[in-house]
Amino acid sequence: MIPNLKTLLVACFLPVVAFAQGDSRRAEIRGGGGSGKCTIEVEVDGIAEVIIDREMGYLRTVEGQRATWRRFVCNQPMPSNPNNFRFRGIDGRGRQTLIRTPQNNRGRAVVQLEDSKGGRHGYTFDLEWDGGSDFGGGRPGGGRPGGGGWGNNDGFNGGGNWNARQAERACASEVQDRIRRDYNLSSRIERIQMDDNRGSNDSIYGQASARQRNRTIYFDFDCRVNRNNGNVRNVRVTERR
Repeated sequence: MIPNLKTLLVACFLPVVAFAQGDSRRAEIRGGGGSGKCTIEVEVDGIAEVIIDREMGYLRTVEGQRATWRRFVCNQPMPSNPNNFRFRGIDGRGRQTLIRTPQNNRGRAVVQLEDSKGGRHGYTFDLEWDGGSDFGGGRPGGGRPGGGGWGNNDGFNGGGNWNARQAERACASEVQDRIRRDYNLSSRIERIQMDDNRGSNDSIYGQASARQRNRTIYFDFDCRVNRNNGNVRNVRVTERR
């Protein structure tokens, strides 16, 4: 009975691990005026979601083997409220679906990729728009509504390093995605702070809150951000009891 029990536990645990896997990447901004465009290319074996939030991309494996980035290139960051927003699937043997537009998802576009055949396969798609504007929508950063008043200096500082506000914003976005995924709740960042380790990886921790019916739920969180490339690792979100 013990081997059968171990097999059952592994079988139940594997989907949870696959669903929890994720990776973030900052777009390579190549410049250029006029209409905006981002080209995204990833490898998928199963089901994955790509979330684009301005110049940040988040790759989440929903089912199957872990999805990986190949390319994320934009001529400019995608505004939170883009005009004439368009999605165009370029390459891939499975299904590509735009399931959330920035206008109805707090400035974030979400594309789902479904690869039902065996083995990994590359998927490429474009996001295009004709100008636009930024709005709050409860997103962190930039002193926007619900953003915790971080001020306006949240941009990439050049020279290959992320400043503190940029790293905090990346962590906060990942935390809010985790709360939305695990609890099906929209949240706001109450406080956030960086513990500068004087290296490439800095610890960021804080508190978030979300409303559920007639009560407020509070969460403690922490994550690590590589300030050389903006990758968010080791995200932990714990509900306060």
